Amino acid sequence: MGLKTPLYDTHVRLGAKLVDFGGWDLPISYGSQIEEHHAVRRDAGMFDVSHMGVVDIDGARAGEFLRRLLANDVAKLRADGRALYSCMLREDGGILDDLIAYRRAENRYRLVVNGATRRRDLAWIGEHARAFGASVVEREELAIIAVQGPNARAKTATLLAPAAAQEVLSLAPFSAAQVDGWFVARTGYTGEDGFEVMLPATQAVSAFEALLRAGVAPAGLGARDTLRLEAGMNLYGSDMDERHHPLDSGLAWTVAFDPPGRDFIGRAALERLRREPAASFVGLVLEERGVLRAHQAVFDASAAADGPGDSATPLGEITSGTFSPTLNRAIALARLRAGAPVGRAGEGRVLVDIRGRRHLARVVAPPFVRRGQALVTL
Repeated sequence: MGLKTPLYDTHVRLGAKLVDFGGWDLPISYGSQIEEHHAVRRDAGMFDVSHMGVVDIDGARAGEFLRRLLANDVAKLRADGRALYSCMLREDGGILDDLIAYRRAENRYRLVVNGATRRRDLAWIGEHARAFGASVVEREELAIIAVQGPNARAKTATLLAPAAAQEVLSLAPFSAAQVDGWFVARTGYTGEDGFEVMLPATQAVSAFEALLRAGVAPAGLGARDTLRLEAGMNLYGSDMDERHHPLDSGLAWTVAFDPPGRDFIGRAALERLRREPAASFVGLVLEERGVLRAHQAVFDASAAADGPGDSATPLGEITSGTFSPTLNRAIALARLRAGAPVGRAGEGRVLVDIRGRRHLARVVAPPFVRRGQALVTL
């Protein structure tokens, strides 16, 4: 038996299919994964993400500490409630985790880290915090419900008092507010608008049930994965990990090299790497029938389409792949070696080896879908 979130019994009562995810028993679906996906794209769906770690960082040098710890720069957060996405790196540039950092107040921050890496993350953060005298407190008493979709914010607001509802509805993207004992952030992992609500675990079941009554559909890990991949969002352990750095994972935009004097962990390695030809991180849309999956090899389109899998040197491999319910096509993210001859995004073609046969795919720039709209030409 794995670890259980405060909503475990609710998932069981709703008939969810539960799977092990990073040591946690979590719902992969409550019935139709595709229906759950469409509910988020078209209306509102919710996910139990209470397995993720909430970590508060406080102290007179907390901001200075996070400027050292993270590849992105928390100095960008000039107002309370603002948030940014960042990687946390090893000295060699490998990605330990990706996370969101929120500024709660001056020298008071909140990090939300991945559930599968939370124990390792806490040890790493604590080790480096000591030199800055920063306190590191995991908020294990909190649950997290992510409510996503075009109607998600309005439906979530119905659970709040009028003044609090107005405050969260006025939040800008990547901002958060503490209201009625809840920390409500306008962030998400689906490519749709919505909130991630951090609330006392003792209130999680009543909040989940109230959202059900408000017409928010429960959704599981299966829909969460197809939604995030359509949105071109990386998954830790698949599209990025300790063996890869942000520059070859499509995450160069999350690294703040300015100002030059900020010595974040991994900077020296990334400075060397950015002077070398970089691997390309691309999107693929399959132009034939088939399913794209992680670790499938990608080849130059000039290779024989029906040749054996080892007839040419691969250009790289797929890191994440799935069937896109919105596009009705197979899509993927792929890491290709530096200088791979793939042509321009939207025009280039490659071959993907699927069970020994090579299938034509088009190279595109992620995301594939955002706010319910297709961003690639089919």
